[in-house]
Amino acid sequence: MVKFKDYYQTLGVSRTASQKDIKTAYRNLARKFHPDANKGDKGAEEKFKEIAEAYEVLKDPDKRKRYDQLGSNWKAGSDFRPPPDFSTAAGGGFTFDFDKFSEFSKTGPFSDFFDMLFGQTFGTPGQTSQPGARTRTAQGAAAGPRPAAQQRAGRMYDQEADIELNVEELAKGAQRTLKITPPGSSAKTIEVKIPPGVRPGSKVRIPGQGMQTPKGRGDLFLRVKVKPHPDFTLDGDNLICEVSISPALAVLGGQASVPTLEGPVKIKIPPGTQNGRMLRLKGRGLPTHKKTEKGDLLIRTKIVIPTQPSDKEKALYEQLFELEKRK
Repeated sequence: MVKFKDYYQTLGVSRTASQKDIKTAYRNLARKFHPDANKGDKGAEEKFKEIAEAYEVLKDPDKRKRYDQLGSNWKAGSDFRPPPDFSTAAGGGFTFDFDKFSEFSKTGPFSDFFDMLFGQTFGTPGQTSQPGARTRTAQGAAAGPRPAAQQRAGRMYDQEADIELNVEELAKGAQRTLKITPPGSSAKTIEVKIPPGVRPGSKVRIPGQGMQTPKGRGDLFLRVKVKPHPDFTLDGDNLICEVSISPALAVLGGQASVPTLEGPVKIKIPPGTQNGRMLRLKGRGLPTHKKTEKGDLLIRTKIVIPTQPSDKEKALYEQLFELEKRK
């Protein structure tokens, strides 16, 4: 059973909202519930994930159209193709009123939903990557596009699940032991190798671990999600972190320690560094699609003012203040 999610309600917009309104609503909510701004707040983290999921669908006109028609079943619906001889009374294509069937789709299996529409069983559709898209296998190798006939036959028996990785695992890969229960089978344990360089939203294909079919099994696709990190945020192939520096270090320049995936390193702070300036460490980011190259580490400077200066510090700041007044 697919639980209905009202993405419009999640973003706080109407169903007739423009793409600009949807983008604005997403940015406002993402800023409010971002894990970096709500450290340790699991509720905010879950809300941020819901907001991102809703925006991922509504920002894309094609996905939004399918969602408006099929609701939470929009992914499975996007994989469905009507039989060659199927046509409506109008003479071609197929249409239906989602509002008329929405309550049924919330309470019944999606295959039953198709049974009601077309009078035949299509099996239980799985959710897979786009037809012809390249995916990663459980062994970490790129899997080429499957033949069209195999896609049509196997797509309905593929299964999909989420797997959460941390930033270090995105960079270096990981091995996980998963307990799964494929439809039509008892629970079992499998070893999964996650290749280096995967990204949020990408999928790792595990052949033969999906739903049982008369000719074998479909595949299991693990959709990659990333855990919030205390030091890094993602920017494509780059990582972003923040370094706190004192006013004296910002003015005079010097060295500061910053975290990297390989451990802390010292970087040079140029004299006259302003608050928010971005510094770059090349090759300290995530592996790129070329594998032999890496993105960069971008370091945002944050000038921290002492809240309880010592008497000596206070006296020096007073001298500095008097000098500034004379300028």
